[in-house]
Amino acid sequence: MKTKSFTIASFFIICLFTLTSMTAVQDTQIFEGVYDGNEDYGYNFIGMDEDGEEFTMTFQNIDDVLLKSFNLNTDKLVGSKFTVSYTSKTEKSEDEDGYEDDVEVYTITALKKL
Repeated sequence: MKTKSFTIASFFIICLFTLTSMTAVQDTQIFEGVYDGNEDYGYNFIGMDEDGEEFTMTFQNIDDVLLKSFNLNTDKLVGSKFTVSYTSKTEKSEDEDGYEDDVEVYTITALKKL
């Protein structure tokens, strides 16, 4: 009886580790675009969609170590093309009227200048 319980518990622990590691891999996404500068609300990159239309992707956060390698707070890199690896997280935000809203927060985790 103890062996059966141990086997079932082991199976569930392995499933838990497998599922949590899969979500971490799926959480990182890649974007290719031209750096367009930063504002108070984030770092802007211009990309192209499937139809050839330009759109702006804004990243609210960047890893501090990465910011030392690529100083996006200056205008030196504006116009440079990058491959951006990023993660996204949904956070709750409350407006001035007290209404809650889900806000998607994008964090740059890696940059590669093209």
